[in-house]
Amino acid sequence: MRIGVDYTAGLNQQAGIGRLTRELFTALFELDDVNYYSLLFARSPASDLSSVPAQPNLYLTRLPLPERWQTVLWQRLRLPLWADLLAGGVDVFHAPDFVLAPVRSARTVLTVHDLTFEIRPECAVPSLRRYLRRAVPRSVHAADRVLADSRATADDLVRLYRVPAAKLEVVYSAASERFRPLAAGEAERLLAGLEIPRPFILTAGTLQPRKNIARLIDAFESLDLPHHLVIVGARGWLYEGVLEKLSAPRVVAPGYVSDEQLAALYNLAELFVCPSLYEGFGLPALEAMSCGTPVAVSNVSSLPEVTGSAALTFDPEDTTAIAGAVRRLAAEPAMRAELSAAGLEQAKRFSWRSSALQLKGIYEELGRR
Repeated sequence: MRIGVDYTAGLNQQAGIGRLTRELFTALFELDDVNYYSLLFARSPASDLSSVPAQPNLYLTRLPLPERWQTVLWQRLRLPLWADLLAGGVDVFHAPDFVLAPVRSARTVLTVHDLTFEIRPECAVPSLRRYLRRAVPRSVHAADRVLADSRATADDLVRLYRVPAAKLEVVYSAASERFRPLAAGEAERLLAGLEIPRPFILTAGTLQPRKNIARLIDAFESLDLPHHLVIVGARGWLYEGVLEKLSAPRVVAPGYVSDEQLAALYNLAELFVCPSLYEGFGLPALEAMSCGTPVAVSNVSSLPEVTGSAALTFDPEDTTAIAGAVRRLAAEPAMRAELSAAGLEQAKRFSWRSSALQLKGIYEELGRR
């Protein structure tokens, strides 16, 4: 069977959807050397072609225009530049980044990671929100199969877009194997020069309103704790409101860090906090649990689904509730130990290999029709 994939996000985005795409398809390529994969991509200065493994059933096809203009032609002008034909003529075409390119005859799969632009519209750039509100519903209804990162996102798709449940499937994300418990010496070595004061509380994610970092800083500053708050993540969008707060005493913001440094930080943190207003999956919380770090998370969207009973939860819009959860977890070593052990067990429920096997089965089912 011949499978086409719009692999632009996997090559062009370091974090977020790009990271999820790379991890899932890397696992898929490791277990499938029979089906033929044609990976379409629109080139950008960030394109990293080295992330695609060299194996005979994979073929990279560069689209004729840079990413922005390719999106304009496909999604705004909706020109019939058939993606399945550009991929060399495929049986199934997968768009893993919210919107489906024009397809002439292939069966289609679409991944919708979250509906932030609908549920928390204030957290999205207005121009992007307008675009997604046009393109995503159109893509969802055109696709033969729609994949969601969580049951919470699948339920949002049914509720907001009336997607038939029979058309939906949840394909979970997972933590990479690099996120695991480390010996203290190894974690310190992997920090590779990052100066992080101890003890510290950690949060991670691109700086943007949905991550709710400003409210977390307010909650942290209200507490009399010996800890620092370490905030890891690159600047994203609409982050101006949080920049001044990053200079607060005992707040450390090293920006973007490598995966190796992030694994070290998870291991060395006394606790991890995810105060997001909405998450399609919430990968940092799962990564922290995979490292044995006790976790406190928002009680909204997919986060309780992902963390199960292995996390302390709080209302992300209540600064006092956030502070209470942080205070309790920081003050109770027995609870930290209990959540650490529970988190390691909960994290075992998620595997890139099992998700890749599930995706392969979806392709093969569609290819037989």
